[in-house]
Amino acid sequence: MNDLFENTKIAFASRSDAELKKSLLLLKLISSSFLNKAGAAIIKFLLMLRLPINFLMRRTMFDHFCGGTTLEESQAVVQKLNADNIESCLNYSIEGINSEAGFDRTLKEILRTIEASSPKLGSSFAVLKPTGYGSAKLFEKVSRKEPLTSDEVEAWKRVKQRFHLSCEKAVELNLKLLIDAEESWIQPALDSLLEEMMATYNQDQVVVYATIQLYLKERLPYLKKLIESSRKAGYQIGIKLVRGAYLEKETNRSLEHNIPNPLCPSKEATDINFDKGLVLLLGHLDHAAVFIGSHNEASTLKALKQMKNTGIPENHPRVCFAHLFKMSDNISYNLSNKGYNVVKYLPFGPVNKVIPYLIRRAEENTSVANQTTREIELIKTELKRRKQA
Repeated sequence: MNDLFENTKIAFASRSDAELKKSLLLLKLISSSFLNKAGAAIIKFLLMLRLPINFLMRRTMFDHFCGGTTLEESQAVVQKLNADNIESCLNYSIEGINSEAGFDRTLKEILRTIEASSPKLGSSFAVLKPTGYGSAKLFEKVSRKEPLTSDEVEAWKRVKQRFHLSCEKAVELNLKLLIDAEESWIQPALDSLLEEMMATYNQDQVVVYATIQLYLKERLPYLKKLIESSRKAGYQIGIKLVRGAYLEKETNRSLEHNIPNPLCPSKEATDINFDKGLVLLLGHLDHAAVFIGSHNEASTLKALKQMKNTGIPENHPRVCFAHLFKMSDNISYNLSNKGYNVVKYLPFGPVNKVIPYLIRRAEENTSVANQTTREIELIKTELKRRKQA
């Protein structure tokens, strides 16, 4: 099983030589910390000057990491993935919204995304980012349990209403709804909100999935507590398990505010935390469903081993492995080939609106340089194999 992810013929069967060469060039650029940071700075500067950069982004990072600019455009990618027995999770990837009108537009687009998703078409999951439904400042104030003004009380009611409308639509169409995590200082408000959503909508089936970032030291204890409290309260839980997405931001904030860093002290500690969380959830499938959002091959192999040793079938409906579009295809396609449930995260949206997401994605790839190096080597191996075939 240790060589399961080495089969590049299966991993890249759906991609042409030209596509692989383009991906190789982009990944090489991303893997350079200097070029990555310089490129992000230039893009932010051009955006500040309101210069048109859509064409440049569309031909590079957007085409690599995104399914399209619209739902309709993304459906072609959904169908292509479905042909390889890989499901899609459509992700309206707009960030940095700060107005009630913007939150309502996001809700409208999320509801459209849910309506456009269908298990029959290869998309059983939809996803939303909480700060697309309410301001980060409001989430932070609620997290601190500070008194809200009358306007803020009404705004928080609207946040809850947007969540309820999304969950109700997911129940209606038999879909699962993944709720992204946020920064640690606004996560407490989101925890309470999602526990309320799961208690309401996860009675007979798992519809709502909360995201647990296990690079945060306190999240494993929280997960254990959630399993216990939800059992007592009589509802089931859905968990999207990830390592974490805001490493630099969390570290910088702790330094700026002279407060303890909430992150695990090392990459190794994060890996241990993640694996413990995974073992825990795989042992509670009678009560929990797990969406394993990891590009880490070692953690994935440990999960496969536990499933085999405890008699969990490959296609268990409460276990799925998820990866970003055009990332870790050696894991995605080889798992799918063995009968496991696999989902690709498929971002979409107007190019200029998705740029903040793309910059963050590039920065995250730089922070896990070994992963990007692995992707590069796998593509090189496949191109060499094809040339010799």
